Amino acid sequence: MHFSLMEKCLCCCKCPGRFVIFGRKCSSAAADAEKSEDAFLKWFLLLIPAATFGLGTWQVKRRQWKMGLIDELRRLTTAEPIPLPPDPLEVNKLEYRRVKVRGHYDHSQELYIMPRSPVDPEKEAREAGSLSSSGEIGANVITPFHCSDLGIKILVNRGYVPKQKIRPETRMKGQVSDEVEVVGVVRLTETRKPFVPNNDEEKNRWHYRDLEAMSGITGAAPILIDADFKSTIPGGPVGGQTRVTLRNEHMQYIITWYGLCAATSYMWYAKFIKKIKL
Repeated sequence: MHFSLMEKCLCCCKCPGRFVIFGRKCSSAAADAEKSEDAFLKWFLLLIPAATFGLGTWQVKRRQWKMGLIDELRRLTTAEPIPLPPDPLEVNKLEYRRVKVRGHYDHSQELYIMPRSPVDPEKEAREAGSLSSSGEIGANVITPFHCSDLGIKILVNRGYVPKQKIRPETRMKGQVSDEVEVVGVVRLTETRKPFVPNNDEEKNRWHYRDLEAMSGITGAAPILIDADFKSTIPGGPVGGQTRVTLRNEHMQYIITWYGLCAATSYMWYAKFIKKIKL
């Protein structure tokens, strides 16, 4: 038997209980859907404090690694100097290691890395009236060095000179020709960093250490050492220009990530456990 739409409507009107049952089913389904959404949101938002806690812990480990690396650099740069090996391949394993050589400088082939600001490793550098007392921008002087004990020519970063002392004739007192002993730190070649200008070999303006190019111009082996402060010759460039500090901002990151972890953990607890409206 077929019923018309009007008859179905009249039938429903006579049976209001059907609407109650239908309404209850809809309400129950909506409540279940809402609970499902809340459960998903609850566990999804828990990922935020978990992730920030993990990042904070990772920064703790990174800081421990960085502190160990800094301690190792300090140990290398303060250890007793060893004789410089004549083999460049062997020297490449000794970065930041203190070495000593004996010989004489070839001042006719100086190279200049610029611009450079002075490093003042010891307070007495200024008290001695050194060239770095003004603290102005200048250059590091790279000079070929004939090693009398090894029979090879290497490169030595003699140190810093201010801008008005870059020309050799302005500092003749420090241009010694006698045999000297130099103690310094082994440095390896550099690659050009972003935004750093290219080296200009024709104008003798170097912006980074390119040992292959420097060796090609001077005829020296691709070996370079930074002379230490005690190797400074009066009236000449000021040694001790090796920067061994490393960027160490991990503590700031640790505080940031653990702080975010604490804040988001409290917000999650307040919303989903205590049911506090935020």
